[in-house]
Amino acid sequence: MSSEPRPLHVLTRLAGVTALAGALVAGASAAAVAAPTASPARASAASAPAAASGEATRPPRTTHGPCAYTETPEEPAARPVPLPPDPRRTPDRGTVRVQLWTNQGPIGLTLDREAAPCTVQSFLHLVRKRFYDGTPCHRLTAYPTLSVLQCGDPSGTGEGGPGYRYRDELPTDLPPAPTDPTGVRRLYARGVLAMANAGPDTNGSQFFLVYADSALRPNYTIFGEVDAAGLATLDRIAAGGVAPTAEDPAPVDGAPALPVEIRKAIRLHHHH
Repeated sequence: MSSEPRPLHVLTRLAGVTALAGALVAGASAAAVAAPTASPARASAASAPAAASGEATRPPRTTHGPCAYTETPEEPAARPVPLPPDPRRTPDRGTVRVQLWTNQGPIGLTLDREAAPCTVQSFLHLVRKRFYDGTPCHRLTAYPTLSVLQCGDPSGTGEGGPGYRYRDELPTDLPPAPTDPTGVRRLYARGVLAMANAGPDTNGSQFFLVYADSALRPNYTIFGEVDAAGLATLDRIAAGGVAPTAEDPAPVDGAPALPVEIRKAIRLHHHH
């Protein structure tokens, strides 16, 4: 059914062919919200010099801490960024505030270290390295069961990522989605901040912001929430709808009609 959302998966490059992970899944299973996909489409040019020099034969580097951030040579970074720090003990207490300053208004985020310590550590690393500055939010969905804004790909294609991946930190306590009689999908409630991926343990830089209660398989790491001002900004973006295309004059999944750019992402330091 055309009303079924694509799985919330990052677009990935495999053997030079761009494929939307999960896009070919039809029917009921496709109702999993299409997660934001992140794998740079512009890989071939960037990887050619490495192949010529023989570097391509070395195994991907992995950090030595508990998070094991791992390079993805087959999916080079959409914007150069080093692997995140990975100390022996990952910070797993308390919350951290991050402000996304967008052209449509502010979006404040509260990151939850306890829920997803490796995800928060990576996200803060990307904020610190200005990976998200000047990047678009490339996807808006407006299904009855999936209402999200997806961001975090500097290339704006849905394929861009940071050149590394890391494991899932999946939620285990989400209530069943009231709209799903099978009980398979869970409630990703309004205000949830979660990672998009291209399958198990493929988190990178793309994330999604839930602006209305959504029903998803619990396959997406939740690592924080959006503040009231951010929800007002999301509501304004959602009210603008999805940009029409030649193929579909009234789409429910695609680029937001009101273009969204994260002009700057900053960590807020509060002194109590």
